[in-house]
Amino acid sequence: MIDQKLPRRAILKGALAALASIPVVAAVARVEAAPAAKLDANDPQAKALHYAPDTSKVDAKTNPNHKPEQKCANCLQYQGKATDAVAGCNIFSGKQVDGIGWCTVWAKKA
Repeated sequence: MIDQKLPRRAILKGALAALASIPVVAAVARVEAAPAAKLDANDPQAKALHYAPDTSKVDAKTNPNHKPEQKCANCLQYQGKATDAVAGCNIFSGKQVDGIGWCTVWAKKA
């Protein structure tokens, strides 16, 4: 067996690095645990993509390609289950959208 001593300086550096990483890990955990804010229909990106929190209230003149059965819950970009009332969206990152909502990026989930 090799009998090798670790220098005190190396041990102290390792301990300080471990202590310094604790606040960073705690901050990341808080960010991940915080629920995402719900998308506001007046948000500039939401307006640009004609987001409506309720697919039944989409203006047919402005969005002629919209169909009543199209909603966020059955869109490819929706990150939740089809039965979730709200969930994340790949288009509106960091925000949650209504499952019954709709926007012009809607694409049928396979």
